[in-house]
Formats: sequence, C-alpha cells, structure tokens
Amino acid sequence: MDSLITAAAQALAMGDPLGALNRVALRDDAPALALRGIAMAQLGDLDRAKALLRQAARAFGPREVVARARCVVAEAEIALASRDLAWSTKPLAAASASLEAHGDRANAAHARCLEARRLLLIGRFDEAEHKLAQIDLSALTPALRAIHELAVAGISMRRVRAKAALAALARAEAAARGARIPALAAEVEQAFTVLDTPVARLVARGKERPLLLGEVEALLASEALVIDACRNLVRERNMLVPLARRPVLFALARTLGEAWPGDVPRDVLLARAFGAKHADESHRARLRVEMGRLRRLLRSVARVSATKRGFVLSPRGAREIIVLARPVEEEHAAVLAFLTDGESWSSSALALAIGTSQRTVQRALDSLSTAGKVQAFGRGRARRRMTSPLVGFATTLLLPAPLRQLG
Repeated sequence: MDSLITAAAQALAMGDPLGALNRVALRDDAPALALRGIAMAQLGDLDRAKALLRQAARAFGPREVVARARCVVAEAEIALASRDLAWSTKPLAAASASLEAHGDRANAAHARCLEARRLLLIGRFDEAEHKLAQIDLSALTPALRAIHELAVAGISMRRVRAKAALAALARAEAAARGARIPALAAEVEQAFTVLDTPVARLVARGKERPLLLGEVEALLASEALVIDACRNLVRERNMLVPLARRPVLFALARTLGEAWPGDVPRDVLLARAFGAKHADESHRARLRVEMGRLRRLLRSVARVSATKRGFVLSPRGAREIIVLARPVEEEHAAVLAFLTDGESWSSSALALAIGTSQRTVQRALDSLSTAGKVQAFGRGRARRRMTSPLVGFATTLLLPAPLRQLG
C-alpha cells in the first residue's frame, strides 16, 4: 500500500475525512475508492459513499478477500447510519468470519458490533446482547471500544438499568478520549444527556411529575403497583400482567389507576375505553363484561370492585398504585419518537423497528407531515423522513415496541 493510501487511512481513523480526501480524491484505484467512500460517509453523503464502496468492492480482485470484506463492513455501517435496517445480515456475517480467518480481528469485531447495533434498533435485545458478548474486546481499537460500550449502554437504557448504562457510558467516554475523535466524543456526551433527561411521567393521586431513567428503575423495583403505559402492562415487582394486546382492558386499568384511591364513574370509563359519548344499555353491558375480564386478569395483584357510581381499583400486596406514562403522548407517538433521534428513516425501517406494517407507518407519516411535524426528502425507495428532537425528553427509551423484552 502506497504512502498516500496509508496517510488517508490514518486520517479517516482520526475522524478527518477532508484530510483523507485531499490525498485520494483524484484516484480511482480500488483502495482509493474505498477510502473515498468512507470519507463521504463521515461527511454525511451516504448515497455517494455507498456507491463508492460498491465500486471499490468490484474493483478489488477475487484474491483480495480482506479488502472486499472490509467494503462489506463499511457498507453495512452506512446502511445503519442511514437507518436502512432491512438489509440481510448474511454478507456481514460472512465478512466478519473472513476477516477473523485472515487475522483482521478489529474489523471482524466491528462487523459483529454493527449486527448488534442493528438488533438493538429493532428491539431484539437478547440477540444484540448475545452478539456483543461474542466480541473479543482485546481486538478493539479505542474508537471501536467506545462504539461497543455505547451499544451496551443502549441495551441497558432500554431495559431500564440506569446504573449499568452509566457504567458503560463511563467506559465509552474513556475509550473516546483515547481515540481522540471529536465526533465520537460528542456521541458519548449526547448519550450521557439521556440519563439526565425525563423518559417518562409519574401519575398518582391526581398529580404528575417527570421521571429520569434512574427514577423509573427505582419505581419498578419498589413496592408500588405500576400501571405501565409505556409498555401497556400492569406490574408489581416481578409479577407482570401484559395488556398490550388488550387495549380496552388497559385503558380501563389506566383510568382506574389514575383515579386511585378513588373510584371512577361509569360514564368516564365508557368514554375512555370505548369512546362512547352517549352511553346506552349495550355500552353498560359491555363495560360489565370487560370489567369482569380485567378483574380475572388482575386478580393476583389487584382487586376491581364495583361502587355505587362506578368501579375502583385496590392493590393487594402493594402500598400504592402509580401510573407510568410516556413523556409525550399524542397520536403516532411511536413513529414520532423514533424520528426524533436526529437520523433520517425510511418507512420500511420504521415499520421494522416499531413492529408494525409499512402501510400503517406510511399513514402515520402522512399525518405527521400534514401537521408539519415531519420533513420528507428524496423520492421512491430513497425517500426518508426526519424531525427535530423534542427538547427536554428522551422519547425513544420507553416505547412499547423496543421494550417487548422485559426484565
């Protein structure tokens, strides 16, 4: 490898894409194309970066296995940055195995970390954690170590483990200092701010207040009966009653929880659960049926009792009832929350991350665009959406879809 290629690679490793381009911008050989692609990715021109890397992969000969594998890894990183989450992981896994076999342990580990980060974005935490556990930490450069620890912190945050997240971020900060890459240090600093940003709201006895991640962790470990509107379940410590697929029952439980220790009139319950403005006998009969179902589901943690004017919820072993709500609640909140991470998303990637159909996501995006909350750019399959972060809230941490796996 000639001196210009070496110097350009070193510039990229230090987070200096312009310095790298100054050395290889006019060259069209395979190594230069690959370095130009990585430089364009660091500068944010992801489409151009992807095209250059594919061109480089074709330009490398069939015997240049390591170089071709590195192109696959770089293209996967670009796909992740552009929130193109539907790509097959088989080429990346094959590239990782090839790099490992040829002694490039650092890039092999980086490939596994990319797989884990993709799994994290689509809410498959067990798989992401398993993938991270397979990585040989001794093979990581300081920059890759920081990225690895950011992924570890991301899993801990979404599992509401604030102490573990803080420890991982401290390790990421130390690694980022060793890497001396300003953009990476800024990413770690941004991750730290999440721990000091409200991620949920506590609603109890007619009052509410914002909660930090550490406070949510303490609440879930307390003796309170928590009606969790972030994941649509009722929990008392390790006893969980999932109601994500029973929206009417959860709406009733939440309404009763918000009113505790008082009761809730029947007309209020009918309006919250069924949207009934003018209740008739059929509505009241349905309410009795649904209350019976809720009573059976919650019998291990709470009692649902009838009163003269409605119903009341009473905890069995818990001292109090608390509702844990999302920091921001509005129509299409899940879609909006993912878009506020500052990255551009395709509708297919959002559908994969949220766990719903692409058509449902497209309808939500159309509604948000009409309301001026989402900006769209590009056309066809390259069309992407993004919006500005919601100041003062960490909206993505406590969404139902990313937190399908509890514990």
